[in-house]
Amino acid sequence: MNELKDYFNAISKLNETTWDRISPFFKEERLLKNEYFAEVDKTARKFAYLKKGVVRAFFVNKDGKDYNKQFFVEPSIIGAYTSLLSGNRNLIAQQALTECIIYTCDFASLTSLYDEFQDLERFARKIAEFYFLEKEKKEIEIVLLDASQRYILFKEDFPTLEQLISQFHIASYLGISATQLSRIRKELLRN
Repeated sequence: MNELKDYFNAISKLNETTWDRISPFFKEERLLKNEYFAEVDKTARKFAYLKKGVVRAFFVNKDGKDYNKQFFVEPSIIGAYTSLLSGNRNLIAQQALTECIIYTCDFASLTSLYDEFQDLERFARKIAEFYFLEKEKKEIEIVLLDASQRYILFKEDFPTLEQLISQFHIASYLGISATQLSRIRKELLRN
């Protein structure tokens, strides 16, 4: 569990007293490839630290087509954040694309300590700020950049992901078809 503590402290340093109080909340679990961490229409109760593996966040339109919203690669925090905060049913699924090792935690147990441990609340705020910035960056990219530019940025943001997941998932994340992605890759190889 040292890697969990190191990850948290790299984001926002936690006092030893805080760490001693929260560390028993985290339980190591495994997600098999294609297993869901967060399911649609279920109310989220837990979040997790992704120690190893790749998870995608996605939604499905009325025609049954998947749209990848985000990839989470180790190390990171995963969870249906909107559902956790609102108590409403989750709208965006999270699924393991590889076998994963995660440390799960009950969200309510952790947030109940915010008043007592201000360093923990600061840590949670910094995580929320990070994901807000990521969301805005992706929204700007999808509107202002063409598919080739988005693919180049994807490769910069996720340098090892192409070797781990299918092209279909990458194309979906970029908002293009697998055929378009294939053309872009060939064109970039020629240049």
